[in-house]
Amino acid sequence: MRRDSIFYKLFQQFPPLLFQLLPAPPPNADTYRFDSVAVKEPKFEIDGVFLPNEVEGVVYFCEVQFQKDEQLYERVFAESLLYFYRNRDRFSDWQAVVIYPSRSTEQSKMHPYEDLLNGDRVHRICLNELGDIRQLPIWVALMVLTTVDETQAPVEARYLLERNISEQPSSRAIIEMVTTIMVYKFEELSQQEVETMLGITLQETRVYREIKQQGLEQGLEQGLMQGLLKGREQGREQGREQEAITLVVRILTKRFGDLPEEMRIKISGLPLAALEDLSEALLDFSNLADLQAWLVAKG
Repeated sequence: MRRDSIFYKLFQQFPPLLFQLLPAPPPNADTYRFDSVAVKEPKFEIDGVFLPNEVEGVVYFCEVQFQKDEQLYERVFAESLLYFYRNRDRFSDWQAVVIYPSRSTEQSKMHPYEDLLNGDRVHRICLNELGDIRQLPIWVALMVLTTVDETQAPVEARYLLERNISEQPSSRAIIEMVTTIMVYKFEELSQQEVETMLGITLQETRVYREIKQQGLEQGLEQGLMQGLLKGREQGREQGREQEAITLVVRILTKRFGDLPEEMRIKISGLPLAALEDLSEALLDFSNLADLQAWLVAKG
């Protein structure tokens, strides 16, 4: 999943998002602008720099790290302090924010930097410790959505879309970001499968056109367990039931291997409502015996 570009888009769309993660955000958080900068000699790439609107303000450096890097803090402090040194006349102070999916991703050997890390200048944010995704501010929830397991991500994505619609005014940017995250998370799914998952038409979203231009291949990487919940509302569309059968079979095949012909026939004979039930029930299946028991119970 291309998280660098996703977090870049998140911060670009809503710069105050960074300060929603901090215990003591600056009073002028809404005035900051976001940028990504390169520091040469040597060349360092800083994930994000949040620049104050006023002169002599505090500059915030941001690093998003989803893979373990045993020299992360060496790099973060080197590039941040070099940038601060070269722009000293513009800023009164600096702070750094490092975003991890969980603490297990953090650098192991931190002794040379403990004073900085234990002070109030460096903030380490673990997305899995922020709480229930449904209780978070919606832009923070989008960050957490990038870490949600693939089996649960479609449910949470649809919840955020519905929440966005219910909030007035709703934001087109939120729809674009949910779509971006889910297309990248399931980049091998076909357009039709992603539409089924989210309950929206992707041709209407800019992100899908952009991603198609980048040459992402469509297919199936993993099952979208909840992807059929919108099927009931769209059941009048011709071919919807066959699409549901195809998707459920592909999900089961991905998890358990080739299905016996008898099971395929039984699944093909299920009505759309039962297929929706199956798409939810298979989240709890451990093997084909669980599927067989479910089919028998359905008669």
